[in-house]
Amino acid sequence: KTLEEAGDKATDEEKEAINSAISGLEEALKSDDKDDIEAKTKDLTDASTNLAQKLYAEQAAASAETGATDAGGADVGAEAGEEAVDAEFEEVKEEEK
Repeated sequence: KTLEEAGDKATDEEKEAINSAISGLEEALKSDDKDDIEAKTKDLTDASTNLAQKLYAEQAAASAETGATDAGGADVGAEAGEEAVDAEFEEVKEEEK
């Protein structure tokens, strides 16, 4: 799934590592060797984690750029004299009236 979501962002080496790990795990699942299945699962997790971290870093960088742009626009309301009001409230349910 991570590989499909990555699309063109994944390098050929990353794709090959993940696909190889998937094939290895599929073969291990055909056997009853618990240690082999766990090892192949770890291999797949390691291969996909590297790609997921790369995608997360790119997404965080894009969000930071967007956040910086949004923050500039948020100051406009404060400059216009608008103030935030801190208030407490109590929810009154229909039955308590």
